[in-house]
Amino acid sequence: MTAEFLDFSRSRGNDLSTPQPAYGFPGLKPGDRWCLCAARWQEALQAGKAPKVLLKATHRRALELIALADLKAHAIDLV
Repeated sequence: MTAEFLDFSRSRGNDLSTPQPAYGFPGLKPGDRWCLCAARWQEALQAGKAPKVLLKATHRRALELIALADLKAHAIDLV
């Protein structure tokens, strides 16, 4: 997670940084890892706010919405 992405997600109505104790959700902070839906990640990419990805943990169906080149450009696990 990045602060930029968390702010972006909040602006789109999905506040991931505020704890929700009733659901056991501690809230996310920059540096945390979290599974994102491909559509939200693509939306963030278009807005210039996409966080890094762990490519090996990315489901192949994400390629239905996101170009492999974009994922690779944001991958933290490619050397």
